Amino acid sequence: MTYDAGKIDVAVIGAGHAGIEAALAAARLGCRTVIFTINLDAVGNCPCNPSIGGTAKGHLVREIDALGGEMGRTTDECFIQSRMLNRGKGPAVHSLRAQIDRREYSKIMKHKIELQPDLLLKQAEVVDVSRGEHGLWNLTTRMGAMYEAKAVIFATGTYLSGKIFVGEVSYESGPDGMFPAAFLSDSLKKLGIRLRRFKTGTPARVLRSSIDFSGLEVQHGDDPVIPFSYDTLTPGKNRADCYVSWTNERTKKIILDNLHRSQLFTGGITGIGPRYCPSIETKILRFSNKKRHQLFIEPCGLDTEEMYLQGMSTSLPEDVQLQFYRTIPGLEHVEIMRTAYAIEYDCADPLQLNATLEFKDFPGLYGAGQFNGSSGYEEAAAQGIVAGINAALKIQGREPMILDRAGSYIGTLVDDLITKGADEPYRMMTSRSEYRLVLRQDNADERLTPIGRKIGLISDDRWKRFQKKEEQKKEEFARVRRTVLPPSQELNDILVSHGTSAVTTGVRLEELIRRPQLNCGILAPVDEGRPDFPPAVFENVEIAIKYEGYIKRQKSQIDEMRKLENRRLPSDIDYLKLTGLRTEARERLQKVRPSSVGQASRIYGVSPADISVLLIWLGKEGKKHG
Repeated sequence: MTYDAGKIDVAVIGAGHAGIEAALAAARLGCRTVIFTINLDAVGNCPCNPSIGGTAKGHLVREIDALGGEMGRTTDECFIQSRMLNRGKGPAVHSLRAQIDRREYSKIMKHKIELQPDLLLKQAEVVDVSRGEHGLWNLTTRMGAMYEAKAVIFATGTYLSGKIFVGEVSYESGPDGMFPAAFLSDSLKKLGIRLRRFKTGTPARVLRSSIDFSGLEVQHGDDPVIPFSYDTLTPGKNRADCYVSWTNERTKKIILDNLHRSQLFTGGITGIGPRYCPSIETKILRFSNKKRHQLFIEPCGLDTEEMYLQGMSTSLPEDVQLQFYRTIPGLEHVEIMRTAYAIEYDCADPLQLNATLEFKDFPGLYGAGQFNGSSGYEEAAAQGIVAGINAALKIQGREPMILDRAGSYIGTLVDDLITKGADEPYRMMTSRSEYRLVLRQDNADERLTPIGRKIGLISDDRWKRFQKKEEQKKEEFARVRRTVLPPSQELNDILVSHGTSAVTTGVRLEELIRRPQLNCGILAPVDEGRPDFPPAVFENVEIAIKYEGYIKRQKSQIDEMRKLENRRLPSDIDYLKLTGLRTEARERLQKVRPSSVGQASRIYGVSPADISVLLIWLGKEGKKHG
């Protein structure tokens, strides 16, 4: 029996990282929203690594924050160690990473949801989604509650028909021992949504007191701490260390001797796993000539003795896990608190989605996070805020928010998913963006905060701070271009000590900053006119000066790309009947149904010759379909 639970604007199924951002965005934009979770204790859970950010992922968190999302703020509230990765490389790949207190993160996120007006957090398993009247959708919970919603966002993570594997043992489950979403897959298949089976995994958690830290390499946090959120005006302090160790030939032998006990290799696991975050047994096989593999030993929080073994994901039996962990320096007497496992789950083919993350054939239904075939908390949150914003904007009759790949990593992520699809769990990397020099994490606010403000997610105070920072950047850029430093012993001592040539005449500050050996901080002692601006202002100006030529070239490429993006393709083209296209191109274009020539050019199997055919067709016939 069912009962009428009421009418809502937006229903969000799942309260992980995607669901949280989706629900908060929709509610903050004034939509009556309900977010469903199988267990209230799993809100904002981090079932894998207890960290936020990392290479390219840090960019996503900054962009989420720049749009008005929550992940960055909450991370700043509960981090226990903060580090900027890739400092030895160029600014395009500098990426912030924070070790978090995972329970504190979950607690803070849950409380923010509970306090948010227009948002109800509900413990319930949604078992059916069906078409209602007048373009609405009906959701039914396992307890028989039926809701009528204008929009539904699927953010199911790894819960959808989840199944755990540990050696020969397998059972239906969500992550961290939670119940799976056992019935929703059948409902989606009945609607006609294409699902596939993916797999991911997580390492063991081990007891801190069973680890010998004496011989391990220590990783300290950075000082000063750089926050994720532009709202964090006073960053916290580092309160924990991480550690590094390595596997060896003994580890390798134990793993190889027991592959017959892993369902990953015996056929029990059929889901496709992530290429860029493989299990330790996959790494041992894939890199057979490698003598050792690195692992990171990381705290899960300040009030727990659990330590996370980053890089040691496995689905081998528990006894084998204990054997090979104990071959690793520092872990000779380790005790496992939570056994590593692999998990299979259902997810949707993202080629069914458009750039707003709405299903093309099911108006009002949206997908976000691992439901769309991606992996990672940050990728999930990024999709969540896109789906939540667009669901709310559509309900309110406003223009959608579409982020292109030249304006953000979020746009790159969405475009990759909806254009190229995901044959394995998708992971964001800096190499996925052809415009990464202009999509740096330091300028995420410059790129996206005006969009967040226009949508309605950026407060007045934050907008004033942003405008002030932009003014300071303009002032400082003009100042360093006009400032001339006279030759002096102090200046030349600085130049020579940093491996660059001394000067005999006056030199523009801009020219000195452009030297690879120097930066604004190094030159500060001789820069008498240096204003009292935040460090981020000098960082932005310095990067703009050092990489000016490269940035101009990349912006020119962006202009060319956007010309193709502006060549819109009618949604009702029958590509199978379009003459001049190769058979493969016809089939792939028909499946993806790209919105522009630019998107069509990024589809696998569509060649430049096929794009020429499309352009000719647009010139001759496109107007008839306009």
